Amino acid sequence: MAKSIWLSVQGRIAAEIDLRGAGWITGARLAATPAGLAVLWMVPERGLGVFVGVSTVLAAVVSLAAPAFTPGRAAYVGAGAVTGLTETATGVGGPPLALVYQHRPPAELRSTVAACFLVGEVASLALLFGTGKAQPTELGRAALLLPAIAAGAWLSRLVHHRLDARRMRLFVLVFALVSGLVLMLGA
Repeated sequence: MAKSIWLSVQGRIAAEIDLRGAGWITGARLAATPAGLAVLWMVPERGLGVFVGVSTVLAAVVSLAAPAFTPGRAAYVGAGAVTGLTETATGVGGPPLALVYQHRPPAELRSTVAACFLVGEVASLALLFGTGKAQPTELGRAALLLPAIAAGAWLSRLVHHRLDARRMRLFVLVFALVSGLVLMLGA
């Protein structure tokens, strides 16, 4: 059962990925990941969380008023670089990617962001563990999230086709706002 769910999700994701955008995002993210580590060493955690949180909230608010757009190379590279910095330094990197894809079809948004995260997370984690900024004991806490991830993958089969573009964009903007507020309040 779990294998069939995984293969179904995997096939659905692969068919919808924006390969061009994902390539630019991933390249920029990988290039910016070491800078995220440097920021982590140089900037106090509280200041970093507030800065990224405020930036994320402002980007979401501006997006509410901005006209629809089709992202191009500059948007992809910018989102990838910001994600490499913020994800490595704070653990929050989803909002820039979600905001870039907010006017794209929901399946493309979900699939492309998931693919970018897969590669980017591995790079960030490898760098953090390789430099001692993350410890193996933290993997145990992360493993506690695996049941939630499995439940989300299973539930996605039931709801992915029910989210139209308007609802998905609203979800993206709320996600960005909440992420920014959590970063500001947690700092």
